[in-house]
Amino acid sequence: MKLMITGGGGFLGARLARTLLRRGTLDGQRIERMVLTDIAPPPADLVADARVEARTGPLLMQTDALRAESFDGVFHLAAAVSGECEADFNLGLRSNLDSTRALLDALRAHVNAGGPVARLVFSSSVAVFGPDPAVPMPALVADDTLPAPQTSYGVQKLICEHLIADYTRKGYIDGRAARLMTVTVRPGKPNGAASSFFSGIIREPLAGVESICPVSADVSHPMTSPSHTVDGLIAVYETSREAFGGRLALNLPALNVRISDMLDALEEVAGPAVRARVRFERDERIAGIVANWPRGATAERAARLGLRPHDNFADIVRQYIDDCAALPNANETLQGMNR
Repeated sequence: MKLMITGGGGFLGARLARTLLRRGTLDGQRIERMVLTDIAPPPADLVADARVEARTGPLLMQTDALRAESFDGVFHLAAAVSGECEADFNLGLRSNLDSTRALLDALRAHVNAGGPVARLVFSSSVAVFGPDPAVPMPALVADDTLPAPQTSYGVQKLICEHLIADYTRKGYIDGRAARLMTVTVRPGKPNGAASSFFSGIIREPLAGVESICPVSADVSHPMTSPSHTVDGLIAVYETSREAFGGRLALNLPALNVRISDMLDALEEVAGPAVRARVRFERDERIAGIVANWPRGATAERAARLGLRPHDNFADIVRQYIDDCAALPNANETLQGMNR
């Protein structure tokens, strides 16, 4: 099969690519070619794989190339993140809405020309949920909770969910949208996402660096790990249309935890000296965005696909440490645990 991962140079897209290449198959088909598109090139180990082709540049600028070939499957992960979309409205429109529409129209063109219907998995977000005076947000958002996003990023993700549902209804794609919970611990440096600190308060202390938490310790949010997220995306791809249960998006599983729970887990795994590197300093901009996010989530439809959240946050911290141990600079990455 021929597969494309948009956002394939990012940490989640690269992890998905590695997982699929290691498996060698997807939905029972042998992966013969994988196209990774992103603004930045993918990691060297992926480029070195003979099955991989890297395409660098904005997805919106690759429309002609997309129309020139067909794909059996697509994982659409590419997006501008939440903080970026709030700071630059036009960037969010281009990167999230315009690019998705261009991708869907390229896939539609192949079907109209008599080609096969591609299966597409879209990475939506828990950010589609939010409070509204007319529709209060429940303590736990569910698959059937009415979305009322309070950020441009969340609005754009929700619009894309509906576009994918409509293109699926028309037979142009076999589309499935999965709402990702906040993924932590993300490796590397902080990014422009408003949720970046959820990883920073674990990642930086483990590396011996002070981290600032911009919200209070009692803030609660649905979390998951990179590995569970990748497993969820693959499961959504491989499930039948009937088992998926409709065209509308489903929630991926989450562990509902407070900031204090996260820091307790950090201390359990790495000790009190590491936890002490987290300092609370409120940022009204970030706190205002987070206040409109869900405090927790459920995922009954994903559970019927066999997907489950982690048992506790300490397991997520340990997974990050294990991931770092496999990196060339593992000693530098986790040097803080030995101080």
